[in-house]
This record gives sequence, C-alpha cells and structure tokens, in this order.
Amino acid sequence: MALTDTANRAAEALPLPGGIDHAELENDGPTAHGDRLGTPAPDETVLWKGRPNLALLARTAFHTRSLGLYMAALAAVALLLGNTQAALVAAGLGIALVALLYLLAWLSARSTLYILTDARLIMRIGIAIETRINIPLKQVRAAQLRPRAGAHGDIALEIGGERLLGVVLLWPHVRPWHFNHPQPMLRAVPDAARLAGMIAEVRARYGAIECNLTEIKDEAVSTGHQGPRPAALAPRMAAAGLAGDAGLGDKGLEGAAA
Repeated sequence: MALTDTANRAAEALPLPGGIDHAELENDGPTAHGDRLGTPAPDETVLWKGRPNLALLARTAFHTRSLGLYMAALAAVALLLGNTQAALVAAGLGIALVALLYLLAWLSARSTLYILTDARLIMRIGIAIETRINIPLKQVRAAQLRPRAGAHGDIALEIGGERLLGVVLLWPHVRPWHFNHPQPMLRAVPDAARLAGMIAEVRARYGAIECNLTEIKDEAVSTGHQGPRPAALAPRMAAAGLAGDAGLGDKGLEGAAA
C-alpha cells in the first residue's frame, strides 16, 4: 500500500527547509562532542531535528497502556473473586510498573535527538551509554511510515550495506520483530508525514529507492522477510543520479558508543 495521501501532498507541496544552524544541535538534547558520527560536517545542511513525543513513546514502545490495563484487569478479577488483598497487590504492582516504564520512556526521550541532513540521518541515542548512529541516505533501501495520533508517527528504515547494528544497541529506536535485519526507527516523531516526504525527497538525490515510504501494517515479522514491495511513489522521487556522499563512505549503518 502506498503512503497516505497526506504524506504524498506533504512531499509535493513543501520545499526542503533552508537549513538549521549547526550550533543549535549542541544546545538541544544529547551532544556529540565533535564525534563525526554524531556531528554534521561543516558542508552538510541540517534539514530537520527532533525527538520522540514522550506520551506516545511510552504508550507504543514501552507499552504502558497495555500493561496498565492488564494489571487493572487482574485487580478487577481478584475483586470479583472476593480477594481484596490480591486486588490491592495487583493494583499496587500495576501502578509501580507503569511508573517505572514511564520513567524509562522519559529517560529515552530526553536522551534522544534525531538529525536529518542532506547526506545522512544521525541518531543520538542511549540512556546509560550514549551512542551515535550514522545512516548514509544512499544506503537506505526502503522507508516505511506508521501514522500515529496527532500527526505523529514512526518511520522505519531498511538499510543496505555490510555493517549492521544489533537490536539491543538500537532499542527502542528499532522496528519490532525484525531481528535478522534490524531496521532503525524514528519513534513518535511530530509531523511524521511531512518528515517522511522530506526523507524521500532527499534520498531521491542519491538514486532510486527500492521501496519509497510504504505504510507499515503488520509488525509481527520475526524472520526479516517482508514480502513483495510495492512500486515507488511519484516519478519525481525516482532516480536522480548518484550524488556524492560527503565523505561518509559506503559501509552502511555505522554506530559508536560515546
């Protein structure tokens, strides 16, 4: 299924922004301290920066709502069976569990900064250990969007090349159930349809993409096989000739701990 009409219109109607001052990146969220994997080069244009929405990240990545409802159901069942003590224990454990998960979501959002440039996507992530992930756009083989509430959404990227990172290092910024070929995911980002169109626009400068921004429908895939890919979007997002890569190399996904 092709990307939603909203994303198509956003990609067609909105020009790429003129760029963001590099200095702003060191004053917003985790810094890279000059690390080349996490710091745009002087000749790179920073097109967008953002971080996950806390409430949405807690609900979708840390499953606070689902687990809270589950514990509430346990407490309700205990009450129906006349076991007040068990109901209180279940309710107390549920509150503690949701609070702990929300704290982890807050720490994750606070320690995350996504940066899109005209050459790559940078992910500054890591709660306990700061990690910088560098994704050259020319290595992006496919991009997929999952719309969320309030114009937010998740954008997963399928990466080519030889160097891949594990799910543990990327989590929670990784598409669920794809263990053999982990897909970095921008989680709960605002104005996701517009950002998805922007990624497709910039990626088209580096040649044709195998799968241009399809809509994520089913995440329960554990083998890495995703079936046939639909056709690309508009012709203007087709091959534009192989461009330079700002000296970032062709090794694909790269990452390093701080």
